[in-house]
Amino acid sequence: MCMTRCFCNCCKKLLTMPFPALVILAVGVGSLLFAFIQQYGFDVQPCILCYWQRVPYGLAIILGGLAFLSRGNEAHARAILGLCGIVFLVSMGLGIFHTGVEQHWWLGTDGCRLQPLHADSVTSLREKLLEATAVPCDQIQWMFLGLSMANWNILASLALAVFAFLAALGRCNPPTEGAACCCCRKPKN
Repeated sequence: MCMTRCFCNCCKKLLTMPFPALVILAVGVGSLLFAFIQQYGFDVQPCILCYWQRVPYGLAIILGGLAFLSRGNEAHARAILGLCGIVFLVSMGLGIFHTGVEQHWWLGTDGCRLQPLHADSVTSLREKLLEATAVPCDQIQWMFLGLSMANWNILASLALAVFAFLAALGRCNPPTEGAACCCCRKPKN
């Protein structure tokens, strides 16, 4: 008997609808909840790049929900899962950019910098204060195990992109009777 048959069966279950859609939906909700709890519960204030990194997770929630609703149409659901993979690659790119800004490898966007406030009147000063970025992007606000939230986003987004693409491709089908195993290519006994 093929040693990887159990792995193949587990792999198939993980990559078969509706499980991938539910995972993407749950991870999107969980990630945004974590960010909001950090912000409003523990006063970890996000910079503009932190806000940008939330957008792909919001899109993943929408796409994960659409994939779940499309589970009856496998081709449509797989296309949506492929879009989820692209969204997570964008999220990973944002995390890489933010990490570079945190490490001073390159400059952030104009919204990342604290601008000196010059005003002609109290009204103009008030408007500038309301528009000012409260947190510069190159200051790490929170770390866990030596990694910033941007670093964790890179790792999570990469894993989620791989998962979404594998689910979209429907890879790792378990062997049928007499066929070779998908993992080791040995004939099944």
